[in-house]
Amino acid sequence: MHPNVVLIGTAGLGSGSEQLGGLILANFLRILGERDELPAYLILWNDGVRTALPDGIWIEHLKRLEGRGVRIIACRTCIEYFGLEGQTAVGETGTMSQIQEILLTNKVLTV
Repeated sequence: MHPNVVLIGTAGLGSGSEQLGGLILANFLRILGERDELPAYLILWNDGVRTALPDGIWIEHLKRLEGRGVRIIACRTCIEYFGLEGQTAVGETGTMSQIQEILLTNKVLTV
């Protein structure tokens, strides 16, 4: 069974090189968008909200996922903390109550 939710908490995967981590996440999202079975939700929180900015290397992959029906939700608290209100190019801004309900009622993959 595949996860219904992919939870992204950073703008990269793994530890070490930030640039490499960003490339790994971009590759992960690209390949995810090519799958037949997609998660219902992609939740972005903490530094992961930066992946929804229009100039990021991830944005085209996120747009493709959204275009294929994946609901992308960025944490409102995180967006406000980083001063990114109105700057995201994909998805919607969600409350912690909304995010918590999704996380507690679905199978979640944290990357």
